[in-house]
Amino acid sequence: MTSRAMQFTTLHFKSLANMQKIIIREASAATTSRKSTQLKNLLQSSELSFLMEAHSGLSARIVEETGFSGIWGSGLSISAQLGVRDSNEASWTQILDVVEFMADATSIPILLDADTGYGNFNNARRLVRKLEERGVAGCCIEDKCFPKTNSLLDGRQQPLADVEEFALKIKACKDHQKDPDFCVVARVEAFIAGWGLDEALQRAEAYKEAGADAILIHSKKTDPSDIEAFMKKWQNKIVPVKEVFRLQHDSELKAAEDRYLPKK
Repeated sequence: MTSRAMQFTTLHFKSLANMQKIIIREASAATTSRKSTQLKNLLQSSELSFLMEAHSGLSARIVEETGFSGIWGSGLSISAQLGVRDSNEASWTQILDVVEFMADATSIPILLDADTGYGNFNNARRLVRKLEERGVAGCCIEDKCFPKTNSLLDGRQQPLADVEEFALKIKACKDHQKDPDFCVVARVEAFIAGWGLDEALQRAEAYKEAGADAILIHSKKTDPSDIEAFMKKWQNKIVPVKEVFRLQHDSELKAAEDRYLPKK
């Protein structure tokens, strides 16, 4: 091999090595800036952060440009801009279409208000997979019955889901996510439904044990007394992330029902 050929080969190998380094650096940067990781860091941080409501690609981009840390994909606002009521009149696939535009338009994480998960554990775990595919960082699921009633409506009954059934729904979501940083937030509606602190604490504990990444306590009081009372008793417990568990075939559904549905 001539010296010129050897020189070219050496430079070629150096170039490949540099390209590999660039690829590795870019992959590392992509990992650290993943939207799900951003949201998880916000949830685990001791610093106070704010999410702002958005309901379209344009409003989501405005939220980001305004400087908020993340986006709350509001079920109320999304259904309103579709011209329907916040009672699961918009299907979960229609919500998914909207939130996909929101995710494509922004680089900050989106936490989707996913109502009750749009059905039982099977609907909820499928939703998680579809949200992951579209770059949504997490979903917040409330412990009501499907179809849900908007929490802010006065004089309406607000029936809550069975605690065990909802906890197993959370577990199903965590077991079936592919991205370990995807966040599943359990929203406790005990105060909305007229129950007291003990019921809220019981439900929050069950959902924490099921693997929820965070607990959202909801109250429509004009003062923070419900939330403050809960936080005093809750004492800032840390939630572990559950191991990813993949299930894909129809034949698995029966076994999953035995595992995730409450025993009669």
